Amino acid sequence: MIPSKVFFTKGVGVHKEKLASFELALRDAGVAQCNLVLLENSTILPPSCKRASREEGLKQLRPGEIVFSVYGREGTNEANRLVAASVGAALPADPEQYGYLSEYHAFGETDEKAGEYAEDLAASQISAQKGKRFSKFLRAARSVKEEFHITSLARRASSIYRWVRRK
Repeated sequence: MIPSKVFFTKGVGVHKEKLASFELALRDAGVAQCNLVLLENSTILPPSCKRASREEGLKQLRPGEIVFSVYGREGTNEANRLVAASVGAALPADPEQYGYLSEYHAFGETDEKAGEYAEDLAASQISAQKGKRFSKFLRAARSVKEEFHITSLARRASSIYRWVRRK
């Protein structure tokens, strides 16, 4: 089973209970009706896999469907705590090669910082695939064609639990 399409979505859930806030984040992301299977570590983006819009991707999902996914997930029950969850993608310059997806979550980071870190994690896998050490400066070596991320950011208000989720 090789995916032919991928889409990116995000959601934030707010509730006093951890499980309920995660469910609300799934609803906000539009995927609560699916059975998500988390793919971890070095997740491969096949060479032929096309990026679909969020709207197009959500239209193709059916209630109860098993959906393989990559997501960053973070929550907090501390007042004023900033949480971020991100998924970064890196596509290789060679269209015959595969790309990578990487998840990242953190406390106290901006969405830009968390997103860039997730991108760097994915890009470092492409560099390793070619036997090179990753450096932001080595992007000029043309191993990585494109990087992007999707990030959710939330700050906890008193007595509310927040989850942020990326798929």
